[in-house]
Amino acid sequence: MYNKIIKLIIAAGIIAYAIYQIIEGYVGNGIALILLAGVFIFLYFKNEFILLAFLRLRKQDFPGAKKWLDKIKNPEGALVKKQQGYYNYLHGLMTMQDNMNDSEKYFRKAINLGLSMKHDLAMAKLNLAGIAFSKRRKQEAQKLLSEAQKLDKHGMLTDQIKMMKQNMKKAVGPNQHFGAGGSLRSQKRRSR
Repeated sequence: MYNKIIKLIIAAGIIAYAIYQIIEGYVGNGIALILLAGVFIFLYFKNEFILLAFLRLRKQDFPGAKKWLDKIKNPEGALVKKQQGYYNYLHGLMTMQDNMNDSEKYFRKAINLGLSMKHDLAMAKLNLAGIAFSKRRKQEAQKLLSEAQKLDKHGMLTDQIKMMKQNMKKAVGPNQHFGAGGSLRSQKRRSR
């Protein structure tokens, strides 16, 4: 995996050669080379391996997505900050079923690094709310759930948010015991 700066150096070299081609009168070659440089600039901001991992996830191919993400050896050197967020976001999605502790770390790191799409940020917070709720941290789960609901402007996650709220209400039902309260020993004393 190449460092992200190498992509910019290649793009700058191609643009310089494109300008030379245009000066020499080969305008068509120059325009084609500028478009080619645009591809390298695009890949600086949107990493090719993360794009391929997203395509694999769209097909529910988790091992294939993991294979593409594993090709990124040094995420700090190879990715810009937002892409590092997506790298951690994808890892969080893939480890959600196996290891919730690792998944929580990945989602928190993705939120700290930033995600460019609001619905991705909402999805990360929704998953964190589910993890917090499963670990019996109800207040944190409710806070994350409300943040996810605010971020979900287009209503893409409304069903999942409603389902999560219903699950939270069911689990937090009244904890009443009918009849005599207290321990068995105190109940026996009362009956004497």
